[in-house]
Amino acid sequence: MRKFLLWAFFLVPLSVCAQSEPVEGRESRGKVFEKLFDAADGVVGFVSGEKWSFIPAVTYSPETSLGLGVRAIRVFRHQSDTSGIVRPSTLPITFLYTLNRQIILTGELNYWLNENRDFLNARIELTDYPFKFYGIGNDLPAEQEEFYATRYFYMHLNYEREVLPRLYVGPRYEFRADDIYEKEQEGILDRGLVPGSAGQRLSGLGLKVNWDSRNNIFQPTRGSFHQFSYMTFQPFLGSNFTFDQFDVDFRKYVGFKNQNVLALQSWWSFTTGGPPFQHVSLIGGSDLMRGYFEGRYRDNLAMVQQAEYRFKVYRNLGMVAFGSAGQVADRFSTYSFSRMRYGAGVGFRYRLNSEGLNIRLDLAYGDQRAFYFGLNEVI
Repeated sequence: MRKFLLWAFFLVPLSVCAQSEPVEGRESRGKVFEKLFDAADGVVGFVSGEKWSFIPAVTYSPETSLGLGVRAIRVFRHQSDTSGIVRPSTLPITFLYTLNRQIILTGELNYWLNENRDFLNARIELTDYPFKFYGIGNDLPAEQEEFYATRYFYMHLNYEREVLPRLYVGPRYEFRADDIYEKEQEGILDRGLVPGSAGQRLSGLGLKVNWDSRNNIFQPTRGSFHQFSYMTFQPFLGSNFTFDQFDVDFRKYVGFKNQNVLALQSWWSFTTGGPPFQHVSLIGGSDLMRGYFEGRYRDNLAMVQQAEYRFKVYRNLGMVAFGSAGQVADRFSTYSFSRMRYGAGVGFRYRLNSEGLNIRLDLAYGDQRAFYFGLNEVI
């Protein structure tokens, strides 16, 4: 992965320098670049069949060490669609094993049909995952971290219907069961100082409302995607914790004449009642503030502001520059600019197919340096 990072990093300045070389030098270098990209396209074509694409799944962070696995993804359209109007559906399946003996198996369906008037999303996870817990709050010392290990099963099912042009509404169900089988002796979890330290069983119903005017679900260059989500977890649904959670996600895409794109996101999460520590509002990870360990900061409230600038480098290769700011709080009055956490980084993209599906590699800096490798854009 680091070799690929260095190769992509030096590709841009080399191509710029070539412009000042003699014609013969530029032609020779151009042929080399063409051969490199032809080889890359050949590899993509080799792993991508008509129905399924297979790519390596690679992760690395100081906490998880190296993670290796495979991801299979199918991109398709509803069989009754012959006009190309229906948005592409996806079915990714991922298996990952890390050197810290973490095992992750996930499958997810994103299904568009009925000329984009109906959308179905379903996800299943089976995980054995040693993890880190720092406590609750926005000002927690790194020395407070403690390890725990959990085995959990998670699923959700979400159906949305277009009730007005670009406005989708529908119900959502979530279930998660955790077995925390290992804790640090005399740690916060071992002493039972936070809810959920003995495990959890969550079962909840909710509602999702989406406003979606994007021109492409994989690589939008204009439009907006705004989402409101509400979930309630109650004993009569089978949950052993009682709480509510609200999430609001605003995204805007601005395209430029040179095909560059500015993507903006404002995300807010509000949790009320008595949630377990695994399900309070949190920041960090590959989607919300790259460069911070997922759940490094968690509390009743969380907010993240992100921006990403995307530009094409050559053929199927692109780059991004991104930045983020966020924090968690126990109540609204605690929010302040002085408590913000910041992150930034650069990334590389390689387009897999005509639909705009990308492989992404990001290098981020927050309270740690972190690499992220996967599919699709973050925002």
